[in-house]
Amino acid sequence: MARSARVLLFAVSFLSTLLTPHIASAAPVTGSVADASGAALTRAFVRLIDAAGREHATAITDDRGQFAIDLTSCPDCRIEASRVGFRTAALALTPAEAADTTFHPRLTLALEPIADSIVVTPTRAEAPASQLGASVTVFTADDIARRGTTSLADLLRETPGVTVVETAGLGGVTSLFLRGGESSYTKVLLDGIPLNEPGGTFDFSNVTTSNVSRVEVVRGAQSALFGTDAMSGVIQLVTARGAAAARPSFAGSVEAGGYGTERAEGILSGGGSGWDYSVGLGRFNTDNRSANNRFTSSTVSWSAGRAWSPSLQLRAVGRVEQGRVGSPGQTAFGRADMDAFYDHTDVAAGVSLEQRISAAWQQRVSYSLTHSRQDTTNLMADPPYTPSYGASVAPFEFYDYNYDNHNVLGRGIFSYQSDWRIGGRVTQLVTALVDWDAERATLADRMAGTSLQASRNNVGTSIQHQVIGRRGSLVTSLRAEHNDSFGNEWVPRASAAVVMHSAQGAWGELTLKANAGRGVKEPTILQSFSQNPYYLGNPDLLPERARTMDVGLSQRLAGDRVRIEAVFFDNHFWNQISTRTTSFDPYRSQFFNMNAANARGLELSADLAPVHALRVTAGYTRLTKDDVFRRPQHSAFVRAAWTEGRAAVDLDGRYVGRYTDNDFSSLEPAITTGGDYWTWDVAARYRLTSRLETYGRLQNLTDRNYMEPLGYLAWRRTAHVGLKVRF
Repeated sequence: MARSARVLLFAVSFLSTLLTPHIASAAPVTGSVADASGAALTRAFVRLIDAAGREHATAITDDRGQFAIDLTSCPDCRIEASRVGFRTAALALTPAEAADTTFHPRLTLALEPIADSIVVTPTRAEAPASQLGASVTVFTADDIARRGTTSLADLLRETPGVTVVETAGLGGVTSLFLRGGESSYTKVLLDGIPLNEPGGTFDFSNVTTSNVSRVEVVRGAQSALFGTDAMSGVIQLVTARGAAAARPSFAGSVEAGGYGTERAEGILSGGGSGWDYSVGLGRFNTDNRSANNRFTSSTVSWSAGRAWSPSLQLRAVGRVEQGRVGSPGQTAFGRADMDAFYDHTDVAAGVSLEQRISAAWQQRVSYSLTHSRQDTTNLMADPPYTPSYGASVAPFEFYDYNYDNHNVLGRGIFSYQSDWRIGGRVTQLVTALVDWDAERATLADRMAGTSLQASRNNVGTSIQHQVIGRRGSLVTSLRAEHNDSFGNEWVPRASAAVVMHSAQGAWGELTLKANAGRGVKEPTILQSFSQNPYYLGNPDLLPERARTMDVGLSQRLAGDRVRIEAVFFDNHFWNQISTRTTSFDPYRSQFFNMNAANARGLELSADLAPVHALRVTAGYTRLTKDDVFRRPQHSAFVRAAWTEGRAAVDLDGRYVGRYTDNDFSSLEPAITTGGDYWTWDVAARYRLTSRLETYGRLQNLTDRNYMEPLGYLAWRRTAHVGLKVRF
């Protein structure tokens, strides 16, 4: 691996020397493009057009919204700037301005009814989602605030291709399945910091939306940029930032509702003299629906930055999530376990330094740490019971299983990234990066008096090339991944977006998108190193692998008041790890690479803004998989958000179709399917003053009684009211 990394870095360094003449060249006039708020617009298309509509020169804005263009070729032309999601703007030139090299034209673009989103995750750099082939969903700060939920998992339910399974209410083990992949196939990041346990395991019950400004979901294998665990996709949380020139401000909220639910949150932000900061505190409590199911959660998060100059910036981010929840088990089938609980503390913190060496070259270096402490405990032997549900009854009694496990997991991550920009009629971006990941784990069974300690170091080196033009973009990337468990792997990815039809009148831009890539996932610590004979580890495990591909169309209509998208995906997973029985008397099993699976399907999504006050979003997913366990074949969501003056009302509906499940209680006749239900939520808010707002939320409006998954009772209809204050 070390040799592979050196070869890749040498190739990038050699390429950069070849490109130096192009980077050093400069056009006589530099201008800028911004939105109505003054924020720079990256990757806007700039054209120099004469009165007859002929194009004389073109440029594409950089990440600062700046462009360079030669005006001398057409002194009587106009400068036109455009980008999807914004109204085209033009600036007429005079011969004097065209000849003046100190002239700096500035164009401002107004938002269309359905705006475009800036995303970072697909390329590890800012880019408009419409210009990328990646299948991506973005939740903005406004989206998060309007939904009113503190649970990241609840927010992500409104994503095409996503299935969320939450056991025993809020705080219970929560799994996310993306495009039919396993729950450990999605890499989760916080401002670039990996949050997954070694081997990809991630419990979404641990994460809230407190002090989060944006959530990005990228579907499809992303190991070419993010290495191990990014088999089905990547989810990234972006911490809110303060304004560098703003005085201190505070935003707080308090809320109460059914099942003894209480929530409080406060965020302090501001800045000055090049500094900015945002610090958030949050607390959430609920009894949930079952006995011994109380959930308490505390969150502390921060982001602080210092800009010494426009070319040098330092930033520190972090998050601490602490929670405790009772674990009553499958209370729909019998009595609750009255003492079992899960207690955890998860910490992630990092610091990064960004430097702009020239207009065309910038670099970033970062170091981060994650630490997770988990206790799962059940010390008291509860009375035996016979599971039953309706006409189904188990043929024997079930007895309590006691356990007392203490796990400590940690990572140290070092990353370096360098980006080169080559301007011109077609812009090229070259990215080289290296990630070093040191994993450490202690898995202790306190009841048995055993402890397993393990560590491994992983290094990944990636190179990415982007070509961006007015008619589309092409992104190719390749990663050399070295892992102490499985050795070396090469994982490529390619993504393309082609504009099939430019915006003309009511017919907006039509874009063909396509992606293909490989994914790789290391074994978990348990799978590689466990000494327990009931599930013995295997140090010779191969990495789990994936091949994912998708193709789709995105169409904008009615003056950007409608956006519809259809994507077909086809995924193949192999070398999947599971246990195989090696002895029946005594019972023994060991982890092996055994399984392979296919998952394919169709994702449909739509955004509508028929009038200024109303916004509607909807999505539907059809999934066909070899073994669709707890992943419905059909799922859908719809959301209507209405705002008028001081008032706002939101209606959310989610459909979960039938899926294969197991009652795990030996019921006769067995229950083997779940799902097939709609749930509806409604929320309303009213701004009393510029500083005070009241809101209310009604969850499960129709009082649907359902289980998620089998045996675990979901919330019935509940009401919540709250108050927000800003000063």
